[in-house]
Amino acid sequence: MPTSSNDIKYLASLSCFQKFGPVRLKKLLNFFPNPEASFKATTNELMQSGIEENIALEFVSTRPQIIPEELEEKMARENIFIITPDNEKYPRLLTEIFTPPQIIYYKGNFETKDEFSLAVVGTRKFTSYGKQVTESIVKNLVQNNLTIVSGLAFGIDTLAHSATLEAKGRTIAVLGTGIDRTSIYPTSNRYLAEKIIAEGGAVISEFPLGTPPLKHHFPQRNRIISGLSLGTLVVEAGEKSGALITANQALEQNREVFAVPGNIFSPVSIGPNKLIKLGAKAVTSAEEIIEALNLTQIKTYINNKEIIPESPAEEKIITLLSHEPKHINEIVRESNLDTATTNSTLVVMEMKGMVRNLGGMMYIKNF
Repeated sequence: MPTSSNDIKYLASLSCFQKFGPVRLKKLLNFFPNPEASFKATTNELMQSGIEENIALEFVSTRPQIIPEELEEKMARENIFIITPDNEKYPRLLTEIFTPPQIIYYKGNFETKDEFSLAVVGTRKFTSYGKQVTESIVKNLVQNNLTIVSGLAFGIDTLAHSATLEAKGRTIAVLGTGIDRTSIYPTSNRYLAEKIIAEGGAVISEFPLGTPPLKHHFPQRNRIISGLSLGTLVVEAGEKSGALITANQALEQNREVFAVPGNIFSPVSIGPNKLIKLGAKAVTSAEEIIEALNLTQIKTYINNKEIIPESPAEEKIITLLSHEPKHINEIVRESNLDTATTNSTLVVMEMKGMVRNLGGMMYIKNF
């Protein structure tokens, strides 16, 4: 599993070549011993791995424009990380879809309870009814410990993320652009993205740093929104809305699709009303979604899966950590533990998955 900084650097470099999508990346990672070997391979070696000749030639000719060290520096500067399917933190639900992303860029954290997620999507031009429904259902879902997944777009997506944060819940934003600050789209939602991360959520993308909001990226992004979730809720959507693409992908992934019935004369109700005709479950409350997904015991299940500190030292340290990095010297000072005890306890806690060392002796809580 690519955990070294060298592996990460070359994984990011491979993904910068636009034609190395999830299928071709998987071929490369399965064939070569490590990402660096994939990146530095000759045309013939790339072809041996299953890459088409014209694609291999194009990559080799454009490769000099990709500078791994620059990518590494930018990721470190913006606290951007990479996760792959063979990493234990990679979302379990996402491994079950047909073409899971071979590389996910992320800011923030993935958590165990993310396996209890619901996607909430809809139109950019919502009505007052759509706003009221979204805020009401999302807040009730959050109170029942569901993670809310959406796409950070204008409209229902923004409402879903914002309502989750207001309810002190956890939300994941899946982008169709890079997740570096200057690439986040729409730009007016950069602050919302930062708030999602600060509140313990995550902003993720399979697209490399610097990727602009190209139209064809969003349908590809939508399979991740539905793939991360047990089900997809469509609130309001026009006849050709991208939310319907997400709903269709959810069906292809054998996930539940829910739709909020709307006014038959409203253009933004055409989408959900049509989905209901095609078999989506009509819902008017969070309780109906929770019952349909058989998640009435979710709170008890999540509480039982929490990692419990097993020593006084672990208990002291875990209460001091959050999703904001903290240096070991601060931990020593605030815990009143000696340096040796703090260091050895952190090593054990990292092995258990309770904390994560970000490098430079900076630690965060990992659940």
